[in-house]
Amino acid sequence: MISLRRVFALALRQFYLYRGSPVRFVPLSMWVFLDMVLWGFMSRYLNHIAGPGYNFVPALLGAVLLWDFFSRVMQGVTTTFFEDVWSRNFLNLFASPLSVSEYVGGLVVTSVATSIIGLAVMLIVSTFIFGLSFFSYGIALFPFLLVLFLFGIAMGVIGSSIVLRFGPAAEWFIWPIPAMVAPFACVFYPLSTLPTWMRAISRLIPPSYVLESTRAIAAGHPADFGALAIAATLAALYVLGAGWIFTSVYRRAVRTGLIARYNAESV
Repeated sequence: MISLRRVFALALRQFYLYRGSPVRFVPLSMWVFLDMVLWGFMSRYLNHIAGPGYNFVPALLGAVLLWDFFSRVMQGVTTTFFEDVWSRNFLNLFASPLSVSEYVGGLVVTSVATSIIGLAVMLIVSTFIFGLSFFSYGIALFPFLLVLFLFGIAMGVIGSSIVLRFGPAAEWFIWPIPAMVAPFACVFYPLSTLPTWMRAISRLIPPSYVLESTRAIAAGHPADFGALAIAATLAALYVLGAGWIFTSVYRRAVRTGLIARYNAESV
């Protein structure tokens, strides 16, 4: 049985870590702030050269905001895991009665907190500087964020599993994951732009449904809640699969002794 006390203890540990080093808050807000400014002015420029009839701010800047939210969620999980790897604290945690499910739960809770900070910064910049109104998305905004949150958690847990399986040096395989998924997620262009083989992959990725719906709403069409239901189902399956992968990799690392690579004496 999962102990919520242990889950939130892991999140509280991260809170004390950030409180003791305020500079850690800078990456939570700086990169999303720069993204919003860059794409905000790009959207304004496209509006200027395209003339009246289409507003690129909700279509392009809104898509960038949603994609950055996904990236923040994923990195909230992986960065918390990496903190244990970098500090060589991973074995210390599992020498306690902490279970794998509780540890992953702590990663998720920490990701919720850090991604909320990033989302707040993005909403402030996009709304008050570039006039992006999220009321234009209607109630669809909430399932948009939920799907991206679940998919971000899944990618973060899978990324952590890769590092757990192949060692701390595999960290560099994790940072490019959002960039590798972006072409199939159709962040900046419609699904119809892709060749047939890429569309088949895109239909297996929940963000593609969210971002297609974003563009549809920006063009004056209603949100496709049927597509969003498919996206939510896929995202839930990804989360379950990611949890199974992490648990399997952890058990194998313990059984084979590979987990010793995280010991302070052997790293």
